[in-house]
Amino acid sequence: MADYTAPLDDIRFVLDRIAKLGELSSYEGFGHAEPDMVHSILEECARFMEDKVAPINRVGDIETSVWHAEDNSVTTPTGFIDAYKDYVAAGWGGVPFPEEFGGGGFPWLVGIAMQEMMTAANEAFSMAPLLSQGAIDALLEHGDETIKETWLPRMVSGEWTATMNLSEPQAGSDVGAVRTKAEPQDDGTYRITGTKIWISWGEHDMADNIVHLVLARTPDAPPGTKGISMFIVPKVLIDDDGNLTDRNGVVCQSIEHKLGIKASPTCVLDYDGSVGYIVGEENRGMAYMFTMMNNARLSVGLQGLAVGDRAYQDAVQYANERQQGRAVGAPAGEQSLIIEHPDVRRMLLTMKAQLEAMRAVIYYTAAGIDRAHHHADEQTRTTAQERVDLLIPVCKGWGTDLGVDIASTAIQVFGGMGYVEETGVAQHFRDARIAPIYEGTNGIQAMDLVGRKLPMRAGGVVKDFLADVAATVEKGRAAGGEHAVIADALADGLAALTESTDWIMANGLEDVRHALAGATPYMRQFGIVAGGWLLAESAMEAADLAAGDGAGFSDDFLAAKQTTARFYATQLLPQAAGLTGAVTAGFGDLMALEPAQF
Repeated sequence: MADYTAPLDDIRFVLDRIAKLGELSSYEGFGHAEPDMVHSILEECARFMEDKVAPINRVGDIETSVWHAEDNSVTTPTGFIDAYKDYVAAGWGGVPFPEEFGGGGFPWLVGIAMQEMMTAANEAFSMAPLLSQGAIDALLEHGDETIKETWLPRMVSGEWTATMNLSEPQAGSDVGAVRTKAEPQDDGTYRITGTKIWISWGEHDMADNIVHLVLARTPDAPPGTKGISMFIVPKVLIDDDGNLTDRNGVVCQSIEHKLGIKASPTCVLDYDGSVGYIVGEENRGMAYMFTMMNNARLSVGLQGLAVGDRAYQDAVQYANERQQGRAVGAPAGEQSLIIEHPDVRRMLLTMKAQLEAMRAVIYYTAAGIDRAHHHADEQTRTTAQERVDLLIPVCKGWGTDLGVDIASTAIQVFGGMGYVEETGVAQHFRDARIAPIYEGTNGIQAMDLVGRKLPMRAGGVVKDFLADVAATVEKGRAAGGEHAVIADALADGLAALTESTDWIMANGLEDVRHALAGATPYMRQFGIVAGGWLLAESAMEAADLAAGDGAGFSDDFLAAKQTTARFYATQLLPQAAGLTGAVTAGFGDLMALEPAQF
């Protein structure tokens, strides 16, 4: 396994040229987030993740987190406690959160760049702070002042971690089936009783307290998702001054034995009359949880990028070391490095192009979150939020599917050695495989895209997106040369996506099963075209920089950016057209067989 090296040049390029970090720094409250300052922070963050977090990734996979039946405690692998303490001491978790609660007040985009490096360094470790970030988002948006002042400072600092508690044995993706009870008390608290499953980092030894956000039902709550409320249920209770007091009635009954992310304890939590504090209003918990889940889904999409990049780095190093066969033109009798063979080159360049496409789309979406919250103009904020809402399921679904594909391709580069655990590359594939499943399966993301996002503003939101892609096509054609070649390929992808979109909008209204049947291939098609769009923009940006002073990027780096974009456009983007048939086939054949015929 190669040592992890943060791709700082790639990150800086996307931050500055695609996500427009310089524009964000002009917003009120972000004046200190000017690009040079941000890049200095990211360089320091990269060193921390490379030196402190990445080395324990393999350790965590081998040792795993361990549950102890005698006291229901969980111990983390060697090095995790120290790494987390150093993470908290450095203040990395608070960078994108408000200064009033001890954060750095930087754009969410900056936090996403830091997340990429942390997740690539060690996905299992990264999940603890990422879950805390989601809980912080929910409390910032929906907590009253007392809740914010009581819980947020030590969550923002990382002193306390947090979880989200949705699933139960009978309620996985169907959150409306939640049965956990919340009984109101005379003192304004609630007593929470029930069992929650799949709770990542639900019990561990890295922090003194864990703030669980729990979905439960109050007495006489209406059925389904309309009757769910959200509660803070801490592992350890606190007094009026915020000091830890008695252990609350929440116990880890076991942890799961998983394919990957083995250092991240996935817990079964039993709540037995636990003290809970309601967040916001009764029966509004599902709406509140979606605040948490929206950003969390972007972060899970980022996991596909991050783990894919870690696997890619391993594959590149191995391809530059492993000798096998004789490449065309090599001296007779000599073995060549496998990177000289065209098929290996195809695998590496495919991974590189897919990673750059994902990074562009995810960072662009993260910047949209900042615009939606902080731009001075209300209409601009609204438009930005619409674009974010449209792209979130694409980032999560397409991004995590690609993460698995890239990790699998990395194993292929290694050949038989990739299938051997000792080389370490198999861990990336095992770790990546959870991302298409949790935080809403990718099938749910696809259904969200066609069922909720395409109809926004009577189809106006997706039409605006398609218009922006069309504008890039025209800009590329006007630029000429290789940009026109990229633009022509993008135009073909756009035509395919437009045809699919129009078909879903027309036929899905007639019978929703048509839309649902084509949802998954449509989501992939959308991601392929979105990636091609922003890589076309990247190629033009790189060419402009190369023609000028380079803005600190080397000529080789800028040339590679243009080559990668051209490869994506001419060899990967054509896949979009091939998906239209699957999108527009309708539900007939999918539903034709009886269950016994499978």
